[in-house]
Amino acid sequence: MLEQYLHFKEENPGCLLFFRMGDFYELFFEDAETVAKAVQIALTSRNPNDENPIPMCGMPHHSVEPYLSQLLEKGYKIAICDQIEDPREAKGLVKRDVTRVLTPGTVVEDSNLKSKENNYLGSLYWDASTNTGGIAWLDFSTGQWSGLLSRKEPELWQWLVKINPSELLLPQGFKIPPQFTELSSQVTSVPLGAYFDISSAVTKIQELQGTVNMKALDLDDKPELVRACGALLTYLEHTQKSKLGHLGEFKPLNLGKHLLLDEITERNLEIFRRLDGKTGKGTLWKVLDKTKTSMGGRLLESRLRQPWRDRAPIEKSLECVTFLFERDHLRADLRNALDSVYDLERLSTRVFLGRATPKDFIALRQSLHMLPKLRDFLSTALQEDTGELTKILKKWDNMEDIASILDVSLVDSPPPNITDGGLFKKGFDAKLDELIELTEHGEDRLKRLHEKELNQNDIPKLKLGFNKIFGYYFEVSKAFKGQVPEHFIRRQTLVNSERYITPELKEMEDRIISASDDRKSLEYKLFIQLREQLSAARSRFLFMADVIASIDFWQGLAETARVNEWCRPSLHEGMEIEIEAGRHPVVEDAMGASNYIPGDLRIDHSRRILLITGPNMAGKSTVLRQVAILTIMAQIGSFVPAKKAQIGLADRVFSRVGASDNLAQGHSTFMVEMTETARILRQATKRSLVILDEIGRGTSTYDGLSLAWAVVEELSTRARGGIRTLFATHYHELTALEGKIDGLRNLNIAVKEWKGDIVFLRRLVPGPADRSYGIEVAKLAGVPKGVVDRAREILAELEEKSHDSRAKGAVERASQTLLPGFGAPPIEISEELTEHPIVTQLTDLDVDGMTPIQALMLLNQWKDMIKG
Repeated sequence: MLEQYLHFKEENPGCLLFFRMGDFYELFFEDAETVAKAVQIALTSRNPNDENPIPMCGMPHHSVEPYLSQLLEKGYKIAICDQIEDPREAKGLVKRDVTRVLTPGTVVEDSNLKSKENNYLGSLYWDASTNTGGIAWLDFSTGQWSGLLSRKEPELWQWLVKINPSELLLPQGFKIPPQFTELSSQVTSVPLGAYFDISSAVTKIQELQGTVNMKALDLDDKPELVRACGALLTYLEHTQKSKLGHLGEFKPLNLGKHLLLDEITERNLEIFRRLDGKTGKGTLWKVLDKTKTSMGGRLLESRLRQPWRDRAPIEKSLECVTFLFERDHLRADLRNALDSVYDLERLSTRVFLGRATPKDFIALRQSLHMLPKLRDFLSTALQEDTGELTKILKKWDNMEDIASILDVSLVDSPPPNITDGGLFKKGFDAKLDELIELTEHGEDRLKRLHEKELNQNDIPKLKLGFNKIFGYYFEVSKAFKGQVPEHFIRRQTLVNSERYITPELKEMEDRIISASDDRKSLEYKLFIQLREQLSAARSRFLFMADVIASIDFWQGLAETARVNEWCRPSLHEGMEIEIEAGRHPVVEDAMGASNYIPGDLRIDHSRRILLITGPNMAGKSTVLRQVAILTIMAQIGSFVPAKKAQIGLADRVFSRVGASDNLAQGHSTFMVEMTETARILRQATKRSLVILDEIGRGTSTYDGLSLAWAVVEELSTRARGGIRTLFATHYHELTALEGKIDGLRNLNIAVKEWKGDIVFLRRLVPGPADRSYGIEVAKLAGVPKGVVDRAREILAELEEKSHDSRAKGAVERASQTLLPGFGAPPIEISEELTEHPIVTQLTDLDVDGMTPIQALMLLNQWKDMIKG
């Protein structure tokens, strides 16, 4: 047995070998030590009295799943070595074989998966000679797969970060670049020649997809992507050791159809994870997710990762959401029914792969019972053609034939294992009914036979007995053995009695003893037949899974919109974005609707770049993110948190917000900031939406100001007319660009001073902010009073010195081409002008201390002086 174990261990290097022995899975040697420590079970020994005992641990086969889940989460690969013949029929050592290898990217059991998230296996191939590469990703639990070709290697890694596969196949020697260390996939290195061979990949893809050429799959001119796909299929063949027919049609990702969100934008906007890396509350996905099924949840995830760019599919989605938004009773009925629908995609996959449990079949049965109800709810509400929902109803499949088979076959609470019997109802199979009768009522039959013999034969005190050696018998006292009929066959003589059997008793005994095993064997065969029937209907399951996912996706968006009082956005092909009383959905969810102050915003041809100033904590970043998030929500076909929203479709959304570093790669906060800014400037188009927050804050004041100014200028001239941009900054000098850069407008987040404190009004108003209020914000944050007071003293001194410096050379620094503070060439002033009273007042003027009204009055006074 140990030789057999070591043989399979050698064939599966790098795997923990779970070796089936009877009712247990056992592990030996280093594997036993590893597993015992990883899942906290007892480590024993195969031969404890020997000098070198063999470490050993194990667990019952029926309760192995939780241990497998823990090990997969810790990154281990597991080879399952099963008994492939009945031990009762084995001659010598039971035949065993590795039936599959479990890895993080190939699991299909619910215990190892997150219900509303895809679990991808990814692969990457890069050809340095052609400077082209491809990535492919596949969810083995649903059968969906896709891929992407690119001539930019960083772009491939960016998409892998977005997709975040559980497991990533890379050619041996190929490693994740240091700038993409946030990619958390478990890397599996595979031989380049064996896994990424082009001819082998073409053959496997064509056989699986049933095509004679690669053009039908849009892969004829994408050899690098074909190699990546081939690596996935080869890996699945080696690990799953079963047919891959459940995989759907391969569809390369068409970037032209989708609004593109890079991994940085997803992170900065906290679409799936908060900035601290955690999921759940505080993310856009959590706010939007009112889906009731796993399939609907995964569709929401897919839409958020790849919103639509074309208007047509967005409008179809909005029509369905609007229909459900306006019908509260229908939506409530749908939500109640959908709550009883299980994951048809993954359940049908397990059926097809032969890994479905009886519990999975009951889940399928319950789900299919909901299909007619869902259809009736929709057809009753759809009195006229309403577009997409009407089309869905015309193709609806209640799958009543499959539901009927499941109704008459399986009991409501079957045992967990298909070899234990007790799976099927009476009436499903005549032969099985007889075996059930024997196993459940065999004693009653024996009693009736006993009564029959008593009635037919005059034998007082005829007893029915049983022992393990002779089985069932009739016992007769020696005083009455002369009355025993001829069909009684003596089996045993005792002191005071004789024991007999009859042909009928023997037959009944054989049938009762073998009935239990026969029943289990027959039920197993019937279950396999039932599984094959359901497996043949996989395409129907997948079609209805897509239908259910769409309905659940739409009703979830409608429910969220109704609860939060959102509006339907109006989308157009222009560049304008107009939002009335807009709110940030995640911030509002955290604060409560009553505490959130909505705001208005408009972007058009004359207001392409909005320069937003204001103190820290006033809400600049919230406004920036809000516009980007509302655009994304509109382009997945969702309502948006606003009173009114008109949004020009975007092809990409870019964000550069917050401060972060990557010290492991030697990248400072400023370096990360500049890297992200460089990506935006190189990739943004006229239809893009860019949000920038605090560019240039990680270096010296003049360096940062220069960079911020240059970035604004670049964005204003790119793409033949500028890119839609929201730019938040503390560099108040930039506000002087209004009027100098076409399409730039100043906005600020209003605040009010009250008794030495500031009140955040949370409203976006025209014009620049008057100052930063940094010390007031520090006070609100709880900085000690002594520090705050000292800071005010220092600020007063610095401002006074700054005013003196400006007074000495205010006129000299005036320039139409440079911002204040950038030393311009001195201006020659005649001697008579230096003594002019206006010049004298100008040099002594405290500009920062003046109100707008005072400035206007002074200008009017100077005007009168000049006229005089």
